[in-house]
Amino acid sequence: MSEEKPSGTTVATEQPPDPYITRPKVYLLGRQVVVEDELARFLNDEGLQFSTDTPQAAEVLAEIAGRTCYMSFGKGRKSNQEYIENILASKHGSVLEHAVWNLLITGVSRALTHELVRHRAGFGYSQLSQRYVDESDARYVVPPLYQRNEELRAKWQETVDLLRQAYENLAVATTDYVQQQHPEMAPRDRRKWARQAARSILPNACETKIFVTGNSRAWRHFLELRGSIHADTEIRLLAVEVGRVLTKESPNIFHDVEIVDEPDGMPSVRVQHSKV
Repeated sequence: MSEEKPSGTTVATEQPPDPYITRPKVYLLGRQVVVEDELARFLNDEGLQFSTDTPQAAEVLAEIAGRTCYMSFGKGRKSNQEYIENILASKHGSVLEHAVWNLLITGVSRALTHELVRHRAGFGYSQLSQRYVDESDARYVVPPLYQRNEELRAKWQETVDLLRQAYENLAVATTDYVQQQHPEMAPRDRRKWARQAARSILPNACETKIFVTGNSRAWRHFLELRGSIHADTEIRLLAVEVGRVLTKESPNIFHDVEIVDEPDGMPSVRVQHSKV
């Protein structure tokens, strides 16, 4: 859509975002670096020679961690790919805990993150707060099943619209009540108190954003469990997106992770080396 300015210049106007989300987004925000000077100092102090052929720092660090266990620098397998493959095949997964990535995930529901945060070992989380953020304009994630049936999606959407309006009305009424009862309270605190009460009626479909830090062993575990055809369909689609990001980012550590199309019409994740 566009509008005419008095001068006759056409200016594009922004379209509001679709309040209904059908796909998650994954942003790779952080990766590791190797402190080359300190690595050189360690090798010099120990009288060792070491070189590797991967530009990916996480893969270098995993290899260094593994070689430290046996002081096998300059010995045995020459390429990082060979070294990591041996780690995967022998299920020496603790070495992979030293390779870490930071992902920012959006377009997912609270229902999904209730499952995601159950992955504790090797993960850290920072999630959008419904106590501080006004959810009147929140977006909602359409379950994959309802994306396939227009009639069911219409019923679902009608319900969400009712809850959206109910939340907005309740938040305003609660804010007014808190202001009457506690006029001495700072406006920011009044809003927080009102929102933390009103959020109780928000549905699990409410979109959230979550910053996740995980090591490669933890990410592999997540991909294997949540990318399975037996997983909840929404988190399965997220696992597929995470798998695509990490296999591109670290082809040696995640080389055995495969995205495949399944008979149910959705992709899944298959991992060759299980439970590393």
